[in-house]
Amino acid sequence: MDVKWVIDLMETFGAPGAGLAIALENLFPPLPSEVFLPLAGFTASQGRMGLIAAILWTTAGSVVGAVVLYYVGALLGRDRVRAIAAKMPLVKVSDVDKTEEWFRKHGKATVFFGRMVPIFRSLISIPAGVERMPLPTFLLFTAAGSAIWNTALILAGYFLGENWHIVEQYMGIASKVVLGAVALAVVWFVVSRLTRSKAHDRR
Repeated sequence: MDVKWVIDLMETFGAPGAGLAIALENLFPPLPSEVFLPLAGFTASQGRMGLIAAILWTTAGSVVGAVVLYYVGALLGRDRVRAIAAKMPLVKVSDVDKTEEWFRKHGKATVFFGRMVPIFRSLISIPAGVERMPLPTFLLFTAAGSAIWNTALILAGYFLGENWHIVEQYMGIASKVVLGAVALAVVWFVVSRLTRSKAHDRR
């Protein structure tokens, strides 16, 4: 991936530029934080921004991006989600109800740990908004999870120096594992739902 524009941001604006890059990464998940954060750490190791400033600004960027998606979910709302689910093949409104119930019980942990899972770290903000998780709670757990994730990857880039791209390689593998797990879950859902539908039709 071409990271020149990220480098330009960091060179021009320093740590705030790194924060802006991470805010954009939250809004557009294909932009990988596993590239931006180690790069910010490497930039800090070169003395072009402060290490603590990089961590604080990227965490702030994570929270800003997450809040935008939170409000996307809030504007979408439960009723619209249920209406969309009712029109989707193989999906039942009861599936939405079960998801809502699960999120009510585990929402805090989901937001906290979700911030450390590639791909889901951005998307988890939307169901939090749909469920109208109290904003202070959402901000607290989003900031905490983001701070841990950002600090780990920035420090990795800082200590690896010019070899910062090694982090991207390993995190790329993790992202593929997550995508593979999601694909398997989708296949399992479709197959099980089709099997139930055929069994029902035979009665």
